[in-house]
Amino acid sequence: MSAAAAPIAPGLFVEDGDGPRLLLGRCAACARHHFPAADGCPWCGAERIDVVPGGAAGTLWLWTIVAAPPPGYAGPLPYGFGVVTLDDLRLRVVARLAGVDGAALAVGRRMRLVAETLPLDASGATARCWAYAPEPA
Repeated sequence: MSAAAAPIAPGLFVEDGDGPRLLLGRCAACARHHFPAADGCPWCGAERIDVVPGGAAGTLWLWTIVAAPPPGYAGPLPYGFGVVTLDDLRLRVVARLAGVDGAALAVGRRMRLVAETLPLDASGATARCWAYAPEPA
């Protein structure tokens, strides 16, 4: 990780010896997960939420290729954007799909969480971001 690249936003993911992992909210009352972690459970309304790491792998559920930059995006084009069903959590997350083109993506493809440094603007500022990339076939 670049020393100058800070996370794009606090509280979304961590990088450590186990690799990148999302910071998920887990409800103490109903045990369901949500992302990003919030102060209350979106499923049952309970207020006791534990933040737990997870989401290291999943299955691609839906995807598209983005060819035109959205407002404020200075990273490489094209890139994938999709929905990944996280393993064993009954949770789907919307994510940038890293290092792919349309030929590498298919519904049902196994995906692995990765972290990468992306440019924030033309000044050279960067941020550390999370994304999913296809597992080797």
